[in-house]
Amino acid sequence: MLRLLCFFCSFPIFLTLKSGSHSFWMFSIFLKGETPFPEVQTIFLLDDIQIGYYDSNDNKVVHRGVNGPQRTLDLEYVPQFNSGQMRNTASYLIEILNHTNSVHVLQRATGCQLHKNDDIGAFISKDAFNGEAGDVLYYNRQLDTVHSDTVWPGTVVSVCTPLMHRYYYSLCIAILKTSLDEEKNRVLKKMKPRVRLLQKTLPDSSGAKVTCLATGFYPRHFNLTLLRDGQSVSDHQITGGELLPNGDETYQMRKSLEVSAEELQHHHYTCTAEHLSLDNKLDVSLDHEWDSVTTSIVPSVLTAAGLLCLAGVFIFIMWRRTQTGQGSETSLQVITEASKSYSSVLTTGANS
Repeated sequence: MLRLLCFFCSFPIFLTLKSGSHSFWMFSIFLKGETPFPEVQTIFLLDDIQIGYYDSNDNKVVHRGVNGPQRTLDLEYVPQFNSGQMRNTASYLIEILNHTNSVHVLQRATGCQLHKNDDIGAFISKDAFNGEAGDVLYYNRQLDTVHSDTVWPGTVVSVCTPLMHRYYYSLCIAILKTSLDEEKNRVLKKMKPRVRLLQKTLPDSSGAKVTCLATGFYPRHFNLTLLRDGQSVSDHQITGGELLPNGDETYQMRKSLEVSAEELQHHHYTCTAEHLSLDNKLDVSLDHEWDSVTTSIVPSVLTAAGLLCLAGVFIFIMWRRTQTGQGSETSLQVITEASKSYSSVLTTGANS
C-alpha cells in the first residue's frame, strides 16, 4: 500500500480537476521477484477518495469506507484483466531492457474524467517501470482517436487501436457514473476549514515563526495566503504549503514564515483562506502578541507565590500564639485576612 500511495502522489496532474468535474482512477503496481507483498495491488479512487482495494492474494475488490472495509465491489474482472496485461508487459520489458534487478516493479495509472453537464473527458493511461517513466496513452472520445507517447517500442500501448479503447473508455465512464451515484454523500460533501494563525518563539533567536494552519476541509481545492500588512508574502519566504490528507477524508495545509523581533513589532500578520465551503474569504489574525507558553506560565508563578505567602502567614500566627497566648478569636481574624490576601493574589494572576 505504501508503494501504491507513493505512486499515487507522483501523478498529481491526474487529480487536478475543475470545479464540478469528477474522475475515476485505478492505480496498480505489479511486482516480479521475491517479495513479501502480493504480486498485484490496486487502489480505486473516485476523485481523490479511495473507494476500493484489490490484491492478487485475495483476488477480490473490497470497498473502502471511512471506517474501513464494508463490502465487496463487483469489479473483480477489471483488475484481473489489468493484471494479465501488466504481467505480459513486465516480462517483455525485462527482456528488451535487460534489467538485472532481483525485483522488478511496473506501475500503471488508468482513468477517465466526467465534466459538468456530462461532458466527457479523455481516457488516460500511464506506465512506469523500475522507477522510470514510460508509455502514456490518451484516448479522445469525440474524435475517436488514440494518441500515445511511446517510450518502449513493441508494447501494447504502441500498437493500440481506437477500437480497443472505445471499450476501456465506456467501461471507465460507466464505473465513474455508478460510483458517483453510490458515493455522492462522500464526494459531494463540503467541509469547512478550521483556520488558526499561530506564533511561536524560536529558541535559537529573538525572532518567531508565524504559521497559518488550516485543517478539516473538503474538497481538496484550497487557497491559503499569509499576509504582511495586508500584502501577500512571497512564496520564496514561506515554508510548507503542501496539501496533506487527514485520516477522515479531509485535508490540511500550513504555511510558515520566520520573522525577527523587530518585524513582529512593526508589521501586522494575518492569513486568508478561500474554499468552496465558504461564502467569503476567511481572514484570521493573531489573538495575542505573546507566546501561549509564556502566557500560561504567568498565572502559575503568581499562584505559587500566593501559596508561599499564605504558608508564611500561618507560621507567623502559630509563633505569635506560642509567644503571647492570644485567643482563637484573634487568630481566626488573622487567618481570614490572610485568606482574603491570597484570593486577591489569585485574582490578579488570572487577570494577568
